[in-house]
Amino acid sequence: MKIKCAIFDFDGTLFDSMYIWDSVSDTYLRSLGKVPAPSMREDVRPMSLYQSACYFQREYALTLSVEEILAGINQTVARFYTQEVLPKPGVKDFLQNLKESGISICIATATDSPLIQAALGRCGMENFFQAIFTCGEVGHGKDEPIIFRCAMEYFGADRGSCIVFEDAIHAVRTAKADGFAVAAVFDSSEKRQDEIRAIADCYLPDYSHTEEFWKFASAQ
Repeated sequence: MKIKCAIFDFDGTLFDSMYIWDSVSDTYLRSLGKVPAPSMREDVRPMSLYQSACYFQREYALTLSVEEILAGINQTVARFYTQEVLPKPGVKDFLQNLKESGISICIATATDSPLIQAALGRCGMENFFQAIFTCGEVGHGKDEPIIFRCAMEYFGADRGSCIVFEDAIHAVRTAKADGFAVAAVFDSSEKRQDEIRAIADCYLPDYSHTEEFWKFASAQ
């Protein structure tokens, strides 16, 4: 098997947590007395948290600093990550199979690291991952491939030995355009499933149906 490194998105891919981000921006802006624009959710979807905070400050004329906006967003979602969010069914077994196959595993996410670590620790999953990369730390959202490149370089790998697991169409497009293999994972928050299937190298409707991935991996 040529695949040596698996790069996983977190929200919607590893954990069933996209419902939080589908509403948190609305909740946060309304708490400040602002009415979110109809396009706001799609506008911020490919952004890092920092980019989202800058966007809110600019588009909604917020007098708060970017750092204060970031703190407010994280405070809004912190309870969910520390107490509520759960991994997708079957993902632990899949990760164990990857690990036993000698594949290194990391996370590349737009969510801040303390929230990710809190959820992983509560669910006993921290030992699966050798590193966590966040858009905030690398300074780029997933509209650019920088975070995937950082993960690849961390493992001393190349594109031919890496695969990116993603649920969102914008991230699938970014990874594929930069030459990465992509395993698309179904999440109900992403409505463009036909397009994702057409772009990705393999498709996982859930973690009990991973045959396409293993077939793709064995052919490499």
